[in-house]
Amino acid sequence: MRLRGLISTAGPRLRAALACAGIVLAALAAYAPAIRGGMIWDDDAHVTKPALRSVSGLAQIWLKLGATQQYYPVLHSAFWAEHRLWGDATAGYHLVNILLHATSACLLVLLLRRLSVPGAWLAGLVFALHPVCVESVAWISEQKNTLSTALYLLSAIAFLRWRGIGQGPHRAGAGAYALASALFVLALLTKSVTATLPAALLVVIWWREGGLSWSRDCRPLLPWLVLGGSAGYFTAWVERTYIGAQGTSFDLSLLERCLLAGRVVWFYLGKLVWPQGLVFIYPRWQIDAGSAGAYAALVLFAAASAGLWLLRDWSRSPLAAWLLFCGTLFPVLGFFNVYPFVFSFVADHFQYLAMPAVIALACAGWARWNAWARSEGPGKGAGGPLRRALPVAAAAAAVAALGLLTRAQCAMYRDADTLYRTTIRRNPQCWMAYNNLGVVLVNAGRLREGIEQYEQALRIKPDYAVSQNDLGAALFLLHDIRGAIAHIDEALKLWPNYAEAHYNRGRALAEAGRLPEAIEEFDTALSLKPDKAEARNNLATALAMTGRLPEAIEQFEETLRISPDYADAHKNLGYALLLSRRPQEARTHYEEAVRLKPDFVEARLVLGNILAQAGDLDGAIEQFERAVAVSPQMPVAHELLGKALLQAGRAEEARPHLEAAQRLQGRP
Repeated sequence: MRLRGLISTAGPRLRAALACAGIVLAALAAYAPAIRGGMIWDDDAHVTKPALRSVSGLAQIWLKLGATQQYYPVLHSAFWAEHRLWGDATAGYHLVNILLHATSACLLVLLLRRLSVPGAWLAGLVFALHPVCVESVAWISEQKNTLSTALYLLSAIAFLRWRGIGQGPHRAGAGAYALASALFVLALLTKSVTATLPAALLVVIWWREGGLSWSRDCRPLLPWLVLGGSAGYFTAWVERTYIGAQGTSFDLSLLERCLLAGRVVWFYLGKLVWPQGLVFIYPRWQIDAGSAGAYAALVLFAAASAGLWLLRDWSRSPLAAWLLFCGTLFPVLGFFNVYPFVFSFVADHFQYLAMPAVIALACAGWARWNAWARSEGPGKGAGGPLRRALPVAAAAAAVAALGLLTRAQCAMYRDADTLYRTTIRRNPQCWMAYNNLGVVLVNAGRLREGIEQYEQALRIKPDYAVSQNDLGAALFLLHDIRGAIAHIDEALKLWPNYAEAHYNRGRALAEAGRLPEAIEEFDTALSLKPDKAEARNNLATALAMTGRLPEAIEQFEETLRISPDYADAHKNLGYALLLSRRPQEARTHYEEAVRLKPDFVEARLVLGNILAQAGDLDGAIEQFERAVAVSPQMPVAHELLGKALLQAGRAEEARPHLEAAQRLQGRP
């Protein structure tokens, strides 16, 4: 009671700060399990790659198309800065995502309060705790959602201040408009779905004032509309060109896309109202324009839109919320190709930016119910304390339920293995989850289990090029070269410009001794993906094996320019330099290889030999000793160490190592 009294006597700003702190703490409590989560799916493509971790790498993020998975330079600059702070430790990225999400919830409150929307604090809390948001918050890659939404809301607030709409302080002049515009550009460069902001602002102004002015409302937003349209078009081009959002999976007619859009809207609204059965990958629908049932969702959408339009004289709020919800979803309704449509037309993170509109409408309705319940006087109904307590109890129960559901949903994002197994359990026909689980198992060294998952994926979707390629790569690791080439060839029939498949085919051909063909495949892979360091390293190795040392050295050096921390490339370049009689340069690269990879026994043995030949016996002995410590069952390591000790006049120390070498080689 004392705390309540202190809060009630505090100023409005302090009360708002305390309420925001409450939202942040509630979000931290609900999402706490996500902080312990690992990387999933494409997180490793978003957390800054070695080649981009320098200052010049930051410049590439902004200036080089293809340096990152998507051209979202503000997002990847944020990841760049975060990597400087905590490297690959995932807890930091998860915590930032949670705090950004909580910040967006607080900004939503500020926006709604500016617009005098009742129930604003409840809306912020519901958004913060809604389980549909878990996919955006617990998935590191979706920092693009949490960061872009915060910028989107800041831009909206700044524009409304400049425009003089709503409660709170206003800023007049070009500076305020420039600030709003700059925030909008930053949002676009974080995720282009924020291109819908200018249209959303026009809806808000129409709802607030009952009409639009060309000079006051439309003309200031024209540059934003152009910028947003350009960003959306550019992202769609990147999706097609760089990510693969084209092919038979996207062959939908305009009618089919309209039918899909109608179904998508109701799907998202349903998950928002009743967030049960949430799945990381939902089943992919079959859109059949020849079925009468396929038109039901579209007809219902049209009827709902017409009904809300007719009710606008009674209240514009439901129509405004509907327009904001559907308009913000427009980029993912099916009219544009986005890569996830390969496996599903819907995903929870697609509605992250759209859902606040519906939440705000629902919470405004709750606020009116609460106001009615607390009102007194003739004709106000009966019920006394129970009537007054019921809205608060209902809100508390809803918030508590949402928080518990969110906490439970976070558990599936603990690691990639858990995520894909949970997805398969909830969506047994999800071939993508089988394939991705296969990748996890193969990377963990469980090749046979991984191959089983790839085969299951191909039983469901035999024309999936990625699974064909991944299965081929796994068979290569089992030294089944013929089987590997067969599946990789099938992948290339399905997707001729698949860089990863060309790379894997090159590896298999090199293993089979067909070096000229392997070189051709590596060249093709690099023509499609020039920054693939592994392909360039393998190309250089194949060139060296065919005696083309100058070309090999050039390719190894280019590999290290792309990926400076690539230990194997340093070792390989060192060997090529040795063959070219350049031992001092070779030594430098071998030293870098063992610095980057301390247990790199092969590199330590060669480095030891280089040092010994240069007369540095102490340095050589140190390298051989560390090799023996890592691989005590390797006879050559013992033998080299023993000989170096003998050469240094330390015969007593040398004897046990020379004896160990003989014993391990099976010699008496």
